[in-house]
Amino acid sequence: MLQKESKNGIYIGAVCCMALLFFSFSVNKISPRLQEKLNSAVQTTFEVEEFSLDLVSISSSLNGKTAIELGGENFFKVVQNEKLIGYAYLGEAPSMKDVFDYVVLFNTDLSIKKSKVLIYRENHGRQIGSQRWLKQFIGMGVDRVIRYGEDVDAIAGATISAKSMTKAVNDVLKSVGILKSEGIL
Repeated sequence: MLQKESKNGIYIGAVCCMALLFFSFSVNKISPRLQEKLNSAVQTTFEVEEFSLDLVSISSSLNGKTAIELGGENFFKVVQNEKLIGYAYLGEAPSMKDVFDYVVLFNTDLSIKKSKVLIYRENHGRQIGSQRWLKQFIGMGVDRVIRYGEDVDAIAGATISAKSMTKAVNDVLKSVGILKSEGIL
């Protein structure tokens, strides 16, 4: 009897390990809360009610050339009535102790139309979510390199998050520039 229970325990443990392994390699899905915030950002920025976010497919070899990971569900064409109206990159960047979710929305010419912090998970550093600070990125294109404290104002009390957001936007611009040079966009 004891041997049977021991074998069952081993079997259950093996199944649990396999399930954990399977789910750890699955494609990241956008949470409903984040999807709602992304949709709202697209609607207000592009001033549209109806639109679709069409995933831009990137090959693994091309993805290896980019500064950021473009696999999964994070880079989209924004389409309204079958017409391209822009692009959206959904990303995650480190803050002091956690990460925050952000979106960079592009015009069709690949200049930044708007950047927005969607979910910030810490008490300190929230100033990076202010549109007053984020509007500094508007109009920047794929040929631009942004320097924190020079091209983008520093923020006292949010240094880590502000530097992180600046680096993230730089990496997005560089990666979108690579997609453009490769003829993907």
